[in-house]
Amino acid sequence: MSFAQLTGRESLRDIESCLRAVKSKLYHSGFSGTISRSTLADANESRDWKIYQDIGHILIDQARSLYANDELSVRLKATAYALDSTTIDLCMTLFPWAKFRKQKSAVKMHTLLDLRGNIPSFIGISDGKTHNVNFLDDLPKEAGSFYIMDRTYNDFKRLCQFEENKAYFVIRAKSNTQYRRKFSRPNKNKILGVRSDQTIVLTGPKTSMDYPHDLRRIYFYDKENARKLVFLTNNFNLAPTTIARLYKSR
Repeated sequence: MSFAQLTGRESLRDIESCLRAVKSKLYHSGFSGTISRSTLADANESRDWKIYQDIGHILIDQARSLYANDELSVRLKATAYALDSTTIDLCMTLFPWAKFRKQKSAVKMHTLLDLRGNIPSFIGISDGKTHNVNFLDDLPKEAGSFYIMDRTYNDFKRLCQFEENKAYFVIRAKSNTQYRRKFSRPNKNKILGVRSDQTIVLTGPKTSMDYPHDLRRIYFYDKENARKLVFLTNNFNLAPTTIARLYKSR
């Protein structure tokens, strides 16, 4: 099963075919018996999945230490993480607990990626119907680190947890966000795509209570892709172009 993980096999039949193709070499690789799907199925059923989890944690810790001094695409000493999720389709017969749709099961894998080396540092799995923002409740928040997210994670009550833990976030703003501009910073980066750099406060009846602190709103025009992007962050020190490049790096 370790061989299957390391070589990216997709099914028991795939594992069996791959190993039987090099039958003369199996003994030297530690395989002492005949390879069959039933044997693999029994092993898959009886082996504790925590073995692979523990191995994964050890490898991740080793890999992160190797890339700890690598440079990011922006000049930043702090750790920068990208957060996103992917939906993995499953057979409803075998995984009835993985709620998703009437005719399909699925799980959602939420991954926190260390941008130095693009190494996963935290992974959470939920059923396919769980909204992305719920994962923020379980996410460890390191003081001084940057968490870069798409607007599907835009929940101000949960984003306030980053502020309370002295961690920074960079996220796309929703078009219906209600706010009041407190003041604008001098903009010396129009030629680089920055259209405005403002300090705002939320004014929505609910959002103003969920996030009572100041926010930084950066309006950026991506000339390369002809896109208008609005970022929200609780960091007021980095240059607005750095914030935009941080988001692009995800």
